[in-house]
Amino acid sequence: MKCPICKHGETTAGAATVTLEPGGLTLVVKAVPAQVCDNCGEVYVDEQAAAQLLEEAAAEARAGTEINVRHFQAATSL
Repeated sequence: MKCPICKHGETTAGAATVTLEPGGLTLVVKAVPAQVCDNCGEVYVDEQAAAQLLEEAAAEARAGTEINVRHFQAATSL
């Protein structure tokens, strides 16, 4: 897809590091599947991965975690 940010690049499948900072938590998740612009580097995470990241961040924040760095692991369907 054409990048909506820079309007010049095309996005391609890749991986990115995503940092979320809800409340007092800093959650860094590496190797998140994403579309990455080949021109500006903007990252687009799909809806399913984004929902999973937000759920994990909320759980970590409820647990009182301050800093967590991990690799992305896709949720498995039952």
